Amino acid sequence: MFDHGRVSVRPLEIDPDHDVLEHLRGRISALQGGPTRLSVPTLPLFEGLVQLRTGGVYGVDSAGLAMALAAGASRGGEWIGFAGWSDFGAEAAHQHGIDLSRTVLVPAPGEHWLEVTAALIDVLTVVVLRPPGGAGVDAKSASILEARLRARSAVLLVHGDWPRCETRLVTEQAEWVGVDAGRGRLCKQRLRLLASGGGRPPTRSRIVMGEPA
Repeated sequence: MFDHGRVSVRPLEIDPDHDVLEHLRGRISALQGGPTRLSVPTLPLFEGLVQLRTGGVYGVDSAGLAMALAAGASRGGEWIGFAGWSDFGAEAAHQHGIDLSRTVLVPAPGEHWLEVTAALIDVLTVVVLRPPGGAGVDAKSASILEARLRARSAVLLVHGDWPRCETRLVTEQAEWVGVDAGRGRLCKQRLRLLASGGGRPPTRSRIVMGEPA
């Protein structure tokens, strides 16, 4: 029962070991009845740089980065999809660790790219999108897909421009390894990446792609 019309309010408890902003976002989502944002596996090389969470959009500036980010979920047993990748390389995907038996490819959705991407989000955990013609995505289309991601607990990786990303990975420096004195085979790539977005300070990290898992 109420005591003289007064209501007891429990103070907000914040774990000092966790980011305050993320804690508040989680509390607001819970109060609004929003879906829980789950972590999606990523390769160890991205540790400390980016963590995929359901409901989010993440931008990359190369096909290799897109495949490497999607590979963690694929290795973890999730289904992934690629939309707008007319030059999709099955061998390259396999080398990144993507399980092709759990991969859906729509190479050229054309003018129906929005509907195709939304349909993939409905049934897959991670969708990798290359917008048509290399053009940026308008804010309305972005909002439609972002709402779908939150409702379906999926992740969208975008190779191209997007109005707002939780994290955007940009390659600042790239170096291939394997050719010595003009001979040999390219076996791995060293990258210096810049991660920005999500209200956090920009983070730089060096990674090596192509090493055995």
